[in-house]
Amino acid sequence: MENLFTDEYFMRMAFNEAVTAFERDEIPVGAVIVCNNKIIAKAHNLTETLTDVTAHAEMQAITSAANYLGGKYLQDCTLYVTLEPCVMCGGALYWSQISKVVYGASDEKRGFKAKIGELHPKTEIVSGIMKDECGQLMKEFFQRKR
Repeated sequence: MENLFTDEYFMRMAFNEAVTAFERDEIPVGAVIVCNNKIIAKAHNLTETLTDVTAHAEMQAITSAANYLGGKYLQDCTLYVTLEPCVMCGGALYWSQISKVVYGASDEKRGFKAKIGELHPKTEIVSGIMKDECGQLMKEFFQRKR
């Protein structure tokens, strides 16, 4: 039987979180963390809602997943996030020892690749999944702000 749970399937779930953020006037970034083909955490940006610059979707998802698993390490987990993580989130992902990060749109100015280059040496990185949809949602958000 074919595995229905693909990178695109889980990125679609993260994208749904980004749409929720968009609707709540938050920068539209969404994230889910998956372990054994099961979503154990989902989140979106809450920086405006919480008036907290650290309340990025990835940070919210990392905390939720760690609570779910009962430990601080996310080995054997995959993060799906609609935008390339920033340096802060990259650091948190490094320390969480997450196994895989899949992101949609690249962030040429603030993404971790432009600043630090890589995450934990054992972390697999996949980029470009649904990049057009993820990027378009960001563009629409910022055009609406102008």
